[in-house]
Amino acid sequence: MAAKSSDDLKLLGGWFSPFATRVKIALNIKGLEYENIEEDLNSKSDLLLRSNPVHKKIPVLIHGEKPICESSIIVEYIDEVWSNAPSILPQDAYDRAIARFWVSYIDDKLLACLKNILAGGEDEEEKKPHFEQLEEEVLVRLEEAFNKCSYGKPFFGGNNVGFIDISFGCFLPFMRVIEELNGKKVLVDDKFPALANWAANFAADSVVIETLPEIDKLVLFAKALQQKWAAAKAAAQ
Repeated sequence: MAAKSSDDLKLLGGWFSPFATRVKIALNIKGLEYENIEEDLNSKSDLLLRSNPVHKKIPVLIHGEKPICESSIIVEYIDEVWSNAPSILPQDAYDRAIARFWVSYIDDKLLACLKNILAGGEDEEEKKPHFEQLEEEVLVRLEEAFNKCSYGKPFFGGNNVGFIDISFGCFLPFMRVIEELNGKKVLVDDKFPALANWAANFAADSVVIETLPEIDKLVLFAKALQQKWAAAKAAAQ
């Protein structure tokens, strides 16, 4: 089954959103046409509010008239509905469970580290424990996971971009932003050789290359977020 036109699929997202990027990559893997609708989160559209009335968040994939919410759920939906195209999740049930575990780990641990580092702004002491957790725990675990899951191939998913690759790779631009803002490299080649090589392969893959946001533009977006969070923190004190 394949989408006949962009009218069949609509993606409510944002260029800056790693979670919307996940969905774009999954759609690219399946070779699907879709209408990309950029949402302004400061003035959310009626379509978004109707499509995701519980969380009111992006991304939302609308298939026909049916909305599907939450990026990982959307990716799995895409993989199940368009099953004749390259698979995103592993075929083996155990391997699928392992992939879901690492996606959950990424959304829990990696996202928290990146957000807390970004929220720390110029406060080095506030950021220090989160950098330590990122570099000494999260990336160490993911390096080990890659070596086990990839079986010596370029991606977590083997020869092709898969579920873990999409879920981790969507955060690579924000990792670059954190490196730019803090003047230090996080994904160090000597310390994380497998992940560094994987990241280069991921960013250059044909299903990914046009989905990742420009780093300079994302840096400006991140700085604006920092100012917003700092103002909210000051107002709460």
